[in-house]
Amino acid sequence: MRKVSVAVAIAVAGSLRITAGAQQALPTFKSAVEVVPISAVVHDRRGRMVTTLTAGDFEVRDKGERRSILDFQVDRTSPLTLAVLVDTSGSMKVGAKLTFAREVLKFLAADLQDGRDEVSLFTFDATLREEQPFTVHPASLDVALSRAEPFGITSLYDAIADTARRLGTRPSPRRAILVLTDGLDTSSALTAPEVSALASSIDVPVYVVAPVPAIDYAIQTDRLASGGAGPSTDLRDLAIWTGGDLRWVTGGVDAALQTRLIVSELRHQYLITIQPAGEREWRPIEVRVRDRRMTVRARSGYFSGRNNGSH
Repeated sequence: MRKVSVAVAIAVAGSLRITAGAQQALPTFKSAVEVVPISAVVHDRRGRMVTTLTAGDFEVRDKGERRSILDFQVDRTSPLTLAVLVDTSGSMKVGAKLTFAREVLKFLAADLQDGRDEVSLFTFDATLREEQPFTVHPASLDVALSRAEPFGITSLYDAIADTARRLGTRPSPRRAILVLTDGLDTSSALTAPEVSALASSIDVPVYVVAPVPAIDYAIQTDRLASGGAGPSTDLRDLAIWTGGDLRWVTGGVDAALQTRLIVSELRHQYLITIQPAGEREWRPIEVRVRDRRMTVRARSGYFSGRNNGSH
């Protein structure tokens, strides 16, 4: 799994910037942490979720230094908090992509628990709009999206960053962003690494579900597998670095499967807590399991420091 560079640093003072290899600056978007929560998902070599591990199976490296696990939870019953972010820019007119997004919302409503799981809906083009505040009734999302009409340019990365900040204020330990987009960003001020570091620092996994014609599916998956550069690679890296994933889907049946898998992953996260470092800086972390045939997806880092400032 590809990781954010150890040299990544963030400075937040109204706007967010990251520079590689530069002196790290202190951000100002969130209070200093007393502990570092890490939500992790584990898969075997065949891509199947592994749900029977214990704390002794995990190892956490904080800037290369091994950290003791303070707390470890495998609760499968606590509610989820999910922010759904739907691209309503002009490019979503092509191939009935917005209709596809509405289908995904119906699948999602069926997979979430009415009255328990918390969900909200945001749409974006050049700006972000809250269509449905957080609710425990997921079926209401379909009505909220029915008002949207595709138009304008795409500030995808900026919208994810803003949504992550809002989701970061929710108390649930099982929270994530689900983005429905064709994957093209044309106007964001932020870059994919900047947004992934922001979402990662507050432990908000980003899952991206992107429609693609069946004829182009193999091209997209081959490009990602080969590690080639491009918008789809940037979006995949953004998702992976936060502990989420990018899923290309070709139709309704595929979308239903991927939506169900994402919700299942969120319900089967391992919740790990470690002690933060004392230095005020960006700290890259890596979560491993003893069985090297398994892979772990988890946040790529956090901001440390407890000097009445920000992390």
